[in-house]
Amino acid sequence: MNSLVVPELGQVALAVRDVALAKRFYVEVLGLRPLFDAGPKLSFLGVGTVRLMLTMPEGAGEAGRNSVLYYRVAGLAEYYRRVVAAGAVPEREPQLAARMPDHELWLAFVRDPEGNLVGLMEERR
Repeated sequence: MNSLVVPELGQVALAVRDVALAKRFYVEVLGLRPLFDAGPKLSFLGVGTVRLMLTMPEGAGEAGRNSVLYYRVAGLAEYYRRVVAAGAVPEREPQLAARMPDHELWLAFVRDPEGNLVGLMEERR
């Protein structure tokens, strides 16, 4: 029996060809909340408690044909170690991705059995 607690979904990355156009659609058509932009190639939108990250493909698949689910976890380093030990294929060990005004964003990545990239995130306050 698996003793891991099911994590909460924190972020979904969606590869698009035109971030500005996609942002207009998701905000103006679907009514998502704009959160912040990180340059012209990244835009973050609110979907309830989950973030939608609009991004250019740049090596992460092609627009309209991929997404990455980011799961919010507590204790990222230990969680990463446990999921790799349980069979996840390691892609990138935990590392600091960004310092925000009120927290640090730490990310790690593994791949599922199909080769899909899975993001693990911890927001340290």
